[in-house]
This record gives sequence, structure tokens and C-alpha cells, in this order.
Amino acid sequence: MTNTIIIAIPIFGLIALAYTYWKSAWVTKQDAGSEKMQRIAQSIADGAMAFLRAEYKVLAIFVAIVAVLLLVGGFMQESSHPLVALSFVVGAFCSAFAGFIGMKAATKANVRTTQGAKTSLGEGLRVAFGGGSVMGMGVVGLGILGLGSLFAIFSNSIVDLAASPDDKAAAIRMVITIITGFSFGASSIALFARVGGGIYTKAADVGADLVGKVEAGIPEDHPLNPATIADNVGDNVGDVAGMGADLFESYVGSIIGAMVLGSVFVIDPAFASSFDGLGAVLLPLMLAALGIISSIIGSFLVKVKEGGSPHRALNKGEIVAGIILLIGTWILIQQVLPASWEYAGRSYSATGVFFAVLLGLGSGIVIGMITEHYTGTGTKPVISIVNQSKTGAATNIIAGLGVGMISTALPIIVLAITILLSYQFAGLYGIALAAVGMLSNTGIQLAVDAYGPISDNAGGIAEMSELDPEVRERTDKLDAVGNTTAAIGKGFAIGSAALTALALFAAFKTTYEVTHGGVELNILITEPRVMAALFLGGMLPFLFSAYSMQAVGRAAMDMINEVRRQFADIPELRVALDAMKRNEGKETSEWSEADRAEFDAADGKPEYAKCVDISTKSAIRQMVKPGLLAVLAPVVVGFGGKMIWGSSDVGAQMLGGLLAGVTVCGVLMALFQSNAGGAWDNAKKMIEEGYDGHEKGSEAHRASVVGDTVGDPFKDTSGPSLNILLKLMSVVALVIAPLI
Repeated sequence: MTNTIIIAIPIFGLIALAYTYWKSAWVTKQDAGSEKMQRIAQSIADGAMAFLRAEYKVLAIFVAIVAVLLLVGGFMQESSHPLVALSFVVGAFCSAFAGFIGMKAATKANVRTTQGAKTSLGEGLRVAFGGGSVMGMGVVGLGILGLGSLFAIFSNSIVDLAASPDDKAAAIRMVITIITGFSFGASSIALFARVGGGIYTKAADVGADLVGKVEAGIPEDHPLNPATIADNVGDNVGDVAGMGADLFESYVGSIIGAMVLGSVFVIDPAFASSFDGLGAVLLPLMLAALGIISSIIGSFLVKVKEGGSPHRALNKGEIVAGIILLIGTWILIQQVLPASWEYAGRSYSATGVFFAVLLGLGSGIVIGMITEHYTGTGTKPVISIVNQSKTGAATNIIAGLGVGMISTALPIIVLAITILLSYQFAGLYGIALAAVGMLSNTGIQLAVDAYGPISDNAGGIAEMSELDPEVRERTDKLDAVGNTTAAIGKGFAIGSAALTALALFAAFKTTYEVTHGGVELNILITEPRVMAALFLGGMLPFLFSAYSMQAVGRAAMDMINEVRRQFADIPELRVALDAMKRNEGKETSEWSEADRAEFDAADGKPEYAKCVDISTKSAIRQMVKPGLLAVLAPVVVGFGGKMIWGSSDVGAQMLGGLLAGVTVCGVLMALFQSNAGGAWDNAKKMIEEGYDGHEKGSEAHRASVVGDTVGDPFKDTSGPSLNILLKLMSVVALVIAPLI
């Protein structure tokens, strides 16, 4: 029975990938629109693929170097294993491949969403969500296929050699040690994808906004803006591939953390009849497999009629998937776990484990709702920023900073309650399963997130193709919902990162204790060396954010200079801009024939490829420093503490202090930056839509554009990247725990 379950788990990954293939083929078959629309979409797709190729070349070198180090460490240290290197490579490949699949689908779906919006709002939603589903199901499919396959292969080859229950427990722990490399590989790719993608998209966005909208006075996504293609490429690079890599890392990290903590129950007599003692180890994988089925069912319910609400349609799919997951989880837990058991003087129960999972799922929803309150269009916090924009950029920025800071309070309270209650219900294992519960429906959650940038691209293509205003109105309606889902998705990603990091932290402690003779690892903050490491950990999110923000600033300067050069040096662009200024406020059909001819002559003159090249090279060059910081910091502190004081325990305690500091400060900084950026963005949109009598070009609008420009790297670069910083450092600590 146990072997059957272990072998069956990867099959659910194949089911998800089969759905991905079917949905991708369906999207490809949809009408791609006119020749001009296809030409624009091809430019976006070429730019996105060029970035991925450049990024993956750099990452291949990094993966090869780290794999060799893990291989050497596995041979040198008995408590580790050389196969960790293989798991690392597989995890890196799965994460990179998931990004590739999602990017391909998004760049196909964008123009087809535009064409669908020419027919109806419902058709546009169907195509955009279909493209997002490819990303969502690709991530969970590759995650479960890779993780499940590694566990099946290694457990069959290692565990079967065990002669006694104690040997079996040690063998299971060795298998889980090996597959922690999978999470390390996923985390490494995720960090560079998030940081590199964030730098790319914001360099293009800032250049397009400041020169195009503010200086030249042309609308967003206008074909005359040389940075507009790079801007649309950035939506895919940052919000599709970047978000996908982020949640892929959380997804596999939470599963592995729960498996490590569940492995301590293997030798407990109560588990002898529970899948050969592996019930607590297999449960996280089985919950993830169940989430794949519930996500697929929920995705079929995302439909909207003309005049309906796309937001309600997306919510319907997520709610149904959540209900199916909860019912299935209750049934599954009763079958997999004993009704009750004791371990290390603590009582556990199957019902308590279910409530821990329920808490995780519920807290993810609540954090998303809180995020929407602080960042959503028309909410009180965002209106306060709009009102303070009347007196200039300074008060706009002060208001946005205040909203971002206060927005950290409620999510942290929710996380604290979730941690306390899930621990009360099922100990550290309960905290890890709360993270698994929050992420079990990643398939449909990520589909909803990826739908946003696809809709945004669809609006840009409609603008550049000069389609009927009705088409842009429909794509804007889809995009407005996408902005909300993106903000909620960022809150969800931060919440899941916090719980995942805590689960990995607990797994690090458990792994160290097991591989060092069962000696308890006490991490006391009153111990000076732990306190010093705690402060170092608290500093890292600030240093990491500074590196990523400075990278965006440098890349944006290059972009701004290039856009200014093109406006100055390309005669057709200068003439077309003058024609636009003469006819400001008029439809192109009302222009004189001479002005229209001058405008048409500029078609195809902007050198989009140069802007794409600037963003690509800047992102690749600037992502290295923050990436190395995340990987090296736990290694330096852990091994440094051991070498200086001559004690493994001191090194492990200092590493624990480092992880505690980076987790607390990282979560707070991520919430602050993501929510402040989202609030600034929607304040600008409210002003552009005429809220309270405001209009484009007014003092308040100029102030809001400056605020949004400041907030862009907050919400799309440094903020989201912090999720990966704290998870990656925890994974590195887990991998090196046996080596310290």
C-alpha cells in the first residue's frame, strides 16, 4: 500500500502537466488578431525569451558550481549525501522550466486576450485565465512530479535496506536530507528570477513613465514610446516568471519542511500501521496532490458574461477549489494519521492536524483581504494618498509611506495567531502543515495571479494597435481586476513565505539535532553570539533591498537616457509628438490629413529592441550581488561560528539567530514595500480616472506619477524578492545543517 501511494504521487504531477499541455494548445488555437497585433505580440515574446536565455546562461554556471560543492560536501561528511547535488540540479531545472512554460503561455495569451476582448468581456477573461492556468498548473505539476519522483526513487533504494525501525527512521531522514537539495535548487532559481525580473520590469516601467508620460505627455503603452515593448516584456518577466518562481519555491519548501518534521514520528508505535510509519511524511505530498485536483476543478468554473464581474468569476473558482480541498483534507487526514499519538511528552491528534491546515488556508485568505483593503482602488487608505497628492509629490510620498507602514500590523497579527494556534493544535508539525494548507491550491491561486499581467499586456497591445476604444475598455476592466489579484497575490506570497520560512527554520533545528547525536539545539537570544547574529539577520533585508533598489535606479537611468535620445534623434518621432500636442484631446479621426500623415509616418520608427536590450543586460548584471548575499550569509555565519569558537553548537546557534532576524525583518519589510507600492499605484489610477474632479496633467496627477514611480521598485522588485531571501537562507541552513 505504501509503495503504491509513493509511486502514485508523481502521477498527480503528470496530470497537472497534461492539463498544462492541453490548456496551452487551446490558447495557441485562439485567434491572434491582425498582422499589426501579431507583430507587436511577437516583439514582446522575443524580448521575454531573450531575457530568459540570458538569465539562464548565468544561472547554469551558478548551478554547476553549487552542485559540485554539494557533491564534494556529500562525500566528505557522513551525515550528508552526494545525491543532494542531484536533487539540487533537478530542483533548479524544474523551477527554470516552470518559468519558461509560464512565459511562453503568457506571451501567446496576451494578443489572443486582446482579440477575444473585441468579441466580449467573457471571451477576453477566458483566454487570459487560460494563459494564467498554464503557469499555475505548470508550477504545481513540476513541483510534485520532481519532488515525488525523487522521494519515490530514493526511498525505494535506501529505505528497503533498513533492517530495524531505528535504521528505517535514519534511512527516511537521509532520503529527506537528499531531497532538501530540490528545494535549494528551486530557491536559487527563484531568487535570481525574482530579482532579475524585478529589475528588468521596473527599469522599463520607470523609463516609459517618466519620459513618455511625464516629459513627452503621451499615454501609457503608446506605440511612439520606445520603452513600451520593454515595459510589456517586463510584465511577463516580473509578474509571470518571477511570481511563479516565488510560489514554486514556497510550495516545495513548505512540503519539505513538513516532511522533515513529520519524519520524527516514523519510529512511533502509533504510526506502525500508518503507511509503514510514513503517514506524517507522506501527508504533505498527498495534500499537494489533492490541491492539484481541486485547482483543476475550480479552473473550469471561471466564466463571466458580458457586463458581469471578472473578479466574482475568479473568486468563484478559488472558493470552490478551497471547499473541495478542505473536504478532501479532512477525509485524507483521517485515513493517513492515527486518531491520536504521543511524542516527546506532547499529545497529537488527526483533528488537531486538520485544524492546523485549516488555519493556514484561512490566514492566506485573510491576509489577501487585508492587502486589498490597503492597496485596492477606492479604499480609504488609497483615497488618503489621492487627497494628499493635491499638495505635491512630497505629501504623496509621505502618505504612501505611512500607508505601507501601518499595513504591516494586521497581517503580522494574523500570522502570529496562526503560528500560536497551529502550534497548539499540532506542534511544529502543525506550523509546517499550516504553510502547506496555505499553498495547496497554488495551481489556481497562481493562475489568478498570472492572469493579471496577461490582461495588462492585452491592454497595451490594444493601445499600440489603435483598436476601438471599446476593446481597451474591456481590457482595462480585466486589468483592473488583475491589479487587485496581483496585490492580493503579493500578500498571499508574503504570508506563505513567512510560514514556509518558519517551517524550514524548525526543520533546520530538527535536522541538526538528529544528525548530531540527538543533542538539543538551544537558540537563546540572551547569548551574546546569538544576539550578534540576530542583528546581522535583521540588517540583511535592508541591505538586500538597498542593492535591488539601487540596481533599478541605475538601470532606469540607462533607459531614460535611451528614450530621450530616440525622441531627440529620430525625426519622425519628434514630428509625430508635435502633431499629438497640436491635437491634444481629439480623436485621431478628427485630426487634419497632414497631422495624421505625420503620425502614421512614425509607425515602426521607435527602436524598441534597444530598450529591451538595456533592460536585459542591466537586470542580468545587477542581480548577482543580492543573489550571492542570500546564499553566502548563512554559510559564512554557520561555518564561521563553528571555526572561530571551535564548536558546532555555537555555529548552529548563531545560524539560528541569523534566520530569526532575517525572517522577522524580512516579512515586515516585504509587507511594507509591497503594500506601499500597491497603494501608490492605485492612487495614480484613481486620479487618472477622474476621481474627485482630478484629471491627467494636473498637479495631483504629476505628484501621483512620482509616487507610483517610487513605489514601482518597492512592490515589484525589492518587496517580493525579500520573500525569497528569507526562504532561501532557511533552505541553505537546512542543507548545511549536517555539515556544520
